[in-house]
Amino acid sequence: MSILKQLVILCVLGGLAYGGYQGYRTFLAPQIATEEDEGGPRPVTVELARAEIRTLRRTVEAVGTTRAVKSVAIVPEVDGRLVELTITPGTPVDAGAVLARLDDTIERADLDEAEAVLTEQRQTLDRIRTLRGTNAVSQAAFEDATARLAEAQADMERARRRLEDRRITAPFAGVVGLTNYDVGARVSDGQVLTRLDDLTEVEVEFSLPETVFAQVRRGQGVTAQSAAFPGRAFEGTVTAVDSRIDPVSRAFRTRAVIPNPDSTLPAGMFLSLTLVLSEDDRLTVPEEAIVFQAAETYVFVADDGTARRRTVQTGQRRDGRIAVLTGLQEGEAVIIRGLQRVRDGTPLNILSTEDAATADAASRAEQPS
Repeated sequence: MSILKQLVILCVLGGLAYGGYQGYRTFLAPQIATEEDEGGPRPVTVELARAEIRTLRRTVEAVGTTRAVKSVAIVPEVDGRLVELTITPGTPVDAGAVLARLDDTIERADLDEAEAVLTEQRQTLDRIRTLRGTNAVSQAAFEDATARLAEAQADMERARRRLEDRRITAPFAGVVGLTNYDVGARVSDGQVLTRLDDLTEVEVEFSLPETVFAQVRRGQGVTAQSAAFPGRAFEGTVTAVDSRIDPVSRAFRTRAVIPNPDSTLPAGMFLSLTLVLSEDDRLTVPEEAIVFQAAETYVFVADDGTARRRTVQTGQRRDGRIAVLTGLQEGEAVIIRGLQRVRDGTPLNILSTEDAATADAASRAEQPS
């Protein structure tokens, strides 16, 4: 390095040192002198908040799809031609309501024939029974007439059942879905005419990580939300927890039931779920009051206008508040603004006190997140 460059560097360093000295004399030295003249450090302007009891919820989030608690496919049990179709998509129906009817002309004729045969066999048995009282007929003839009557009774029951199979009814009360058939269409046994869903309750199945397996149990509350209903929450309850954990996903299946009396939630809707694992009342302070330094955690408490350093043990965080397990008492005021210049024993100029017990903040702390 040339001598000229060395001289330039020395000049720059000297200028920086001189500027720093002048800044010290101008800004810091008068302040220190003033504090010494006044007999102590100047008060530091701060804002306070009070330690208070809040209900903290520990939650876990998941996603799932709704399905009806009861759902069946409406299918005919026999082949035939549709002569009546009362399926209106989205319409609630009662249990036993007729949804469709097939042509039953032949089945009605068969039933009439079976009833006529049954009447004839019943009259024949009555005559033989009368004659049997006078020993005009044998016991074998009486037994044969009895058997023929039972056979005619069975034929009539089969004919009535075949006629009933031509009517397709709702097995329970629910809401019917879409259909692809019209009156006059020919349908075969097993073809799906529509679906019937009982939507008074919907069931949601979702997966949770194995880390919370020991904390999930039947009866816990679930809050569900859907993009189709912004701002609305649906409350439900956990009804089943799987006993196995998937070795690939490291998750286990859980089911919840959500009341749906007005059938707002359809089957197949995607939901975001929040499961409340625990609720505890804890002493809390705003997160801004906590100072983390190395292995120590502490706050500054305002005590008669003076800052006092207090070592604390913290716990759960929720909605801008943090639980304090040890080191504080309810109602004590902690510093949340101006901490940069505060030291143990520093006099305080309290700008404002945040009571931190406002209704809005309390309601936010109780909401699951």
